[in-house]
Amino acid sequence: MRENWLHPRKQLGDQEWGSFPADSLTLCRLDSCLSVKGGAVRNSRNVALPAGRNRVLVPVCLFCALTLLAQKNPTMPKYDSHSETKMTGVVEELRLPPKGSEKEMAHLLIKNATETVDIYLCPKSFFDNMEMGFNKGDELSFTGSRVKQDGADIVLVREVVKGNDTYVLRDAKGSPVWK
Repeated sequence: MRENWLHPRKQLGDQEWGSFPADSLTLCRLDSCLSVKGGAVRNSRNVALPAGRNRVLVPVCLFCALTLLAQKNPTMPKYDSHSETKMTGVVEELRLPPKGSEKEMAHLLIKNATETVDIYLCPKSFFDNMEMGFNKGDELSFTGSRVKQDGADIVLVREVVKGNDTYVLRDAKGSPVWK
């Protein structure tokens, strides 16, 4: 069996293509190569890597970089005490982030007499620690700041009341209590 590789014993810049016997094995790293033939080992630091390796390495690195850039890390808008409002409504839907995304926000869709409001509570991990339990049809009262995120109106909740339970999620200035 013969394969086309850059000759392992040539200097960088003096690369030679060829077919070399399968019984000669070349082990390459980025900083050195070992050539093995018939039990003898030769260490060479100035050996060119096989050209096929670059054809794989570049796309893999590019894919990893694009994957990291594509991951969204949305920033939450700041709490604005000037836009603070008090509302009541009925829970239409509880939206929790997927498993493994405990730092993302839990939020509720609340329907009142005039609109359906998306209210952002807190990170899922804090939601779980506080043992908050909201179900469709629950009547809630809440205080929060009405802000825009990606062109949509949302409410960043400071305090939510369900029956006799009051959950304080932000202090009077709107700073999160979970941090």
